[in-house]
Amino acid sequence: MKETFSVKTIVAIGIGAAVFVILGRFAVIPTGIPNTNLETAYPFLALMSVIFGPVAGGLIGLIGHTIKDVTTYGAWWSWIISSGLIGVIFGLAGRKINLEDGVFGKKEIIRFNIWQIAGNLIVWAGVAPLLDVLIYSEPVNKVFVQGLVASLVNSVSVGIIGTLLMVAYAKTRTPKGSLVKK
Repeated sequence: MKETFSVKTIVAIGIGAAVFVILGRFAVIPTGIPNTNLETAYPFLALMSVIFGPVAGGLIGLIGHTIKDVTTYGAWWSWIISSGLIGVIFGLAGRKINLEDGVFGKKEIIRFNIWQIAGNLIVWAGVAPLLDVLIYSEPVNKVFVQGLVASLVNSVSVGIIGTLLMVAYAKTRTPKGSLVKK
């Protein structure tokens, strides 16, 4: 079981949030929809959430997105909250995945991607636009188009980049019980 607040996890939250900020500021591809980009921060968030669990994932998303927003145009709380929520969902999806033991085969890839696609749809096409309307009185049509596009591009980026990151990470780990004394 993953420790919630070990020193390793606290350090991972700090470093993870910093990397989230850097990726969120400098490694994005505009979609053509205002304020909606293909983000490379979310595949990284998926990796960190699976390794360190839902609490760490939520905090990395929440802290990282807050710092990213504050250092650019100002805090947009509906999407900050949603970044924390998607980190929690990625972490919950990772509960049955043991990357630390080098396990990330077809079954784990399929299971994780079903979770992440469902999570992205719920968070970005549902929660974020709803919070935009409730908190900022944004136009319903505008924010639901942004949310739908964000959910699609985030699902694709996490599905491709996130899966590749997890496969690569798993390959660096030694499977439990694989070392034998001769």
